[in-house]
Amino acid sequence: MSTTQHTPPMNKPLHKRTPSQTDIAEFKDLTKRDALTRLQKTVNKLVLTAQPQSQKNVRAEMDGFEQLFSRYLLDNVDQPSIDWQEIQPPPEGTVISYKKLLEANIDDARDLLNKLIVVKLNGGLGTTMGCQGPKSVISVRSGLTFLDLNIQQLEQLNRTYGCDVPLVLMNSFNTHEETEKVLQKYSHVSVKIYNFNQSKYPRLDRETLLPVATNVEGSENECWYPPGHGDIYQAFYQSGLLDQFIEQGKEYMFLSNIDNLGATVDLYILKHLLTDQTKHEFIMEVTDKTRADVKGGTLIEYQNKLRLLEIAQVPKENVDEFKSVSKFRIFNTNNLWINLQAIKRVVEDKTLHMEIIVNNKTTEKGVNVVQLETASGAAIQSFEGAQGINVPRRRFLPVKTTSDLLLVMSNLFTLNRGNLVMNSQRSFPSVPLVKLGTSFTKVKDFLSRFQSIPDCLELDSLTVSGDVTFGKGVSLRGTVIIIANHGDRIDVPPGAILENKIVSGNLRILEH
Repeated sequence: MSTTQHTPPMNKPLHKRTPSQTDIAEFKDLTKRDALTRLQKTVNKLVLTAQPQSQKNVRAEMDGFEQLFSRYLLDNVDQPSIDWQEIQPPPEGTVISYKKLLEANIDDARDLLNKLIVVKLNGGLGTTMGCQGPKSVISVRSGLTFLDLNIQQLEQLNRTYGCDVPLVLMNSFNTHEETEKVLQKYSHVSVKIYNFNQSKYPRLDRETLLPVATNVEGSENECWYPPGHGDIYQAFYQSGLLDQFIEQGKEYMFLSNIDNLGATVDLYILKHLLTDQTKHEFIMEVTDKTRADVKGGTLIEYQNKLRLLEIAQVPKENVDEFKSVSKFRIFNTNNLWINLQAIKRVVEDKTLHMEIIVNNKTTEKGVNVVQLETASGAAIQSFEGAQGINVPRRRFLPVKTTSDLLLVMSNLFTLNRGNLVMNSQRSFPSVPLVKLGTSFTKVKDFLSRFQSIPDCLELDSLTVSGDVTFGKGVSLRGTVIIIANHGDRIDVPPGAILENKIVSGNLRILEH
């Protein structure tokens, strides 16, 4: 085999230097280290602005923030954090049917319940529904708030079984003060109520990646943010409550969103946790996807671990596949059962891993900021014997919008001592798909548009858009679409029965 050697012309350089992959990696590495150093200096100055008595706590919070930021820099690559080709369905036995648990004999309910604490995520404000203050104090049914219903449920449990299941609220700095005031009215109930604050992290200027806050005490709230419910593990540990409950002999926490009215204590799941031969440190309740849940996180096996896959981790070209109800049939309800000793271990050993959620926001002053957050369900990969339980849909009844509020206020449900129970006259167990337009977004406006909440027992789906009001005693059945065009108004008359109807244009029927 012969080779020919070509001599380059003398007027051209022998090597045209192009930046190698190594050079680029080194440059990125240096800029990241520089960003971390600059952030640490700024954070140190921030800590010194705190009152002397609170500096230790602020320092501990900022250490957590620096760790999160450091991980963000390492993870901050252009590629999604998941290699789509490596995704596998959960192995046999890692997601089990709730029905399987119903075979258990619950003859030791009191003993089981005495090993449980109930933790509710109470950091959210009611702003998306046009309300001020904590979302948990919005009235949702029969004049009762989310907090009322949760306390009623536990009071009923403690009285029925003679047990002591406490309620623990994780507040944010946005909700803490108001919640403390509201809790004073529950001094007579037979439920011990504890609350603690999750962390308060500084928002970062998107350009400089430095905190927009200049002072811990005097900065406006919009300079800070609560870093998502994945903060539960660290914040609960720091609060001292984790050790306190372990000393009392408590073994598991049942964690859920305070606005999920289906997230009640379940004795069958608790029995499974405390008696199964395999020790499950973490159980996630999942339920079957419907058209309304296509964006919900799902369980997968990834690199030999059970993982929660969120839509934000999915490469753009695979998003439609992720939303497929046939391929990914279940989604996370965020009802989690977690072993307390295991939480202590993963926090102390620093083996807790959760994917970082980058939340871009713009402040009222027009500053583009970054919030680094985590989600509690993502921690599933850090625990031993993790499992999913496919629960009935009734255990997932979130009230995020007034569309959800319409359902829980309607005759689809009856209220039994804090528990919402699906009306037995409803012929199928799923709730209707409801989409109310912007005229209904705020609770106040929503309530003013209904003289009474319609009969929804036979409703499949409802879409309402524009200036629409409902008279008393309206019945909605099948698929109902009501669209008032811009400038038009539709008044659905009292007693009207709308079944598989599309109503559009302008409709005003005056009573004589």
